[in-house]
Amino acid sequence: MTDIGLTEVKEAASALSPWAHIATVGSDNTPDVVPVHPCWEGDDCWIMAGAKSVKAKNIAANPNVAMHWQVTENGDGVEVWGSAEVFTDLETKRRLWEGVFDYDLNAFSPGGPDNSPDTAFVKVTPTRAIVLKAYGMGGIDRWKA
Repeated sequence: MTDIGLTEVKEAASALSPWAHIATVGSDNTPDVVPVHPCWEGDDCWIMAGAKSVKAKNIAANPNVAMHWQVTENGDGVEVWGSAEVFTDLETKRRLWEGVFDYDLNAFSPGGPDNSPDTAFVKVTPTRAIVLKAYGMGGIDRWKA
């Protein structure tokens, strides 16, 4: 087991896949896991979401989330735990719309930041993470805020 920095966690996650899964828990204590395309801005991980999605409703009820980047054939993976917050304000939308995400947000919200009222952004503030090599048999690197 090795202690690493958040930079190494972000690099490992980005090297694995642009896709991850996020787990949320609703007010009824039912878990939900969905694929997302997260992008990093500094030490925050951002996800585009529907403002009325299950994900957004669950985060409003319980901000604790877990994320898992897809595992390679070798069994390498990244898991991140943290606290999430949903943003629907125009200032955040405008700031994130260009330059943070590595895909065209207009493909999902063609109204752009000013005309996409049902679009939200989820900010995940990581609190801990692990980088697994070969399902952990090849080593586990840990990070904690």
